[in-house]
Amino acid sequence: MEQVLELLKDRTYQIPKLLLFNYRKLGLTDQEFIMLFYLWNSEDSSYNPKQISNNLGISLNEVLEIINTLSEKGFLSLNIIKINNIRSEIISLDLLYEKLAFLILKDETKKDSSNLFTIYEKELGRALSPTEIEIIHGWLDSDATEEMIILALKEAIYNGTTHFRYIDRIIFEWLKKGIKTKEDVEKNRKTFKKNKEKENQKLFNDLDGYDWLNDSQNS
Repeated sequence: MEQVLELLKDRTYQIPKLLLFNYRKLGLTDQEFIMLFYLWNSEDSSYNPKQISNNLGISLNEVLEIINTLSEKGFLSLNIIKINNIRSEIISLDLLYEKLAFLILKDETKKDSSNLFTIYEKELGRALSPTEIEIIHGWLDSDATEEMIILALKEAIYNGTTHFRYIDRIIFEWLKKGIKTKEDVEKNRKTFKKNKEKENQKLFNDLDGYDWLNDSQNS
């Protein structure tokens, strides 16, 4: 981190707080973070490995390796542009901006979901564990709506359980079937009931026409 401290002494360099506090969560190493920090503040977007090597005091091979890794991880892209018929390679940080924007949206989702956690705790009659909170965040990340998650809890209670594995299975099946609202749940329940009644009726009809006398003689 010595390189970061040296860069921070120069007041012209800036670093977004969102990146500073979350680079580990994003799966970045210290070296990759330093590279992005440098590129973020670079006035020239041209890809010049030798200049980067000289400015950061690391070998050319290290620069090439870090840039390649950041590209593979989806934090930057190397693009070819043509200006006055001269081809140049530039570094774009658009992918990094998208990741940081996603972090902001995710944080807002967590804030907006506070009522969801309150409902769960009220229905369960206890506080949610950290693991259960993470599971709920996972449901939200998988495109399950808050309404779905609450309905899944009520469905589980209706079936005599509040186990999170059971609720998770309900949400998985609903996402697969495109069930998202209370109306969808009711429609699915009625369809299931009708199919069950048809199966029972068919079983009754089969049994009603069965030759029990011959069956007993053959056994």
